[in-house]
Order: sequence, then C-alpha cells, then structure tokens
Amino acid sequence: MLPDGMKVKEARDRYLDENGFSLEEYRAPWFKVSVLGVTVPLPNPPSRRALVPLHDLHHVATGYDTDWVGEGEIGAWELGAGCTTFASYFLNGGAAAIGLVLAPRRVAAAFRRGRASRTLYRKPPPDDLLDRTLGDLRRHLDLVP
Repeated sequence: MLPDGMKVKEARDRYLDENGFSLEEYRAPWFKVSVLGVTVPLPNPPSRRALVPLHDLHHVATGYDTDWVGEGEIGAWELGAGCTTFASYFLNGGAAAIGLVLAPRRVAAAFRRGRASRTLYRKPPPDDLLDRTLGDLRRHLDLVP
C-alpha cells in the first residue's frame, strides 16, 4: 500500500509503470489480456475507456494487485462501493466471479470493504485530484482499511 502523503499522480504513474501499463492505453482501440500465458487482444470500447482510468485509481487507493486474485478483489470492491453503468457491472462481475473461485475469502472481504466505501463512478473526483494526496483520495472514497 502506497503512503497517504504521496501525490495521486505520482502513485498512478508508479502503478502504471510497475504493471507495464501506460496512459496511452486508456485511449487505445484494443487492450491485451494474458490468459494461461497467451496474450489475447480485445476491443477497448468507449464504455471501458471511460472506466479504466478511474478503476486504476481505485487500485492505487485500495492497494489491490493486478493479478487474477487482485482483479477479483477490486471487482468485488467496486461492486460493493457502487457501479453506475452496465459496463462497470459486467466487467467487475466477471472479475469478482473469477476471484471468488481463486480466493473466495479475500474477494468477500473486498466486497464488504467496498460496502463501506464509494467509487469514483458514484462520487466523481475533484478536478485537481491528481495534485492531491492518496490520503485525500482515500478520504474522498470513504475508504476503510
């Protein structure tokens, strides 16, 4: 978990770098998923493009990883904390379902944690969010440890 005093932009950029992601991918027409060692390109429709930057900030704020279990946890957290679109329910539901198979207790705990929180989907970020601290982001999300 990154420290509360770190700027959100710095934390996001570190998260992207450590996971092999980039800002350009937010707007790309395709994204890649690795399944059992095989990389599969998938379309990146506008509905997903709108979600991913906020989803990544949720990863930064919660500390959930980007492996299959971590995606299950963040999916369950986002479901608990509040989705607003079909795409967010669909993507998070699929991730949570996979996570429930791999680590049911961790995913259930993430959902419970989400019930006490709010997503950036439901509680839009302030315009200067990237210049604020992670502590500010976590407070904005009503995020409990």
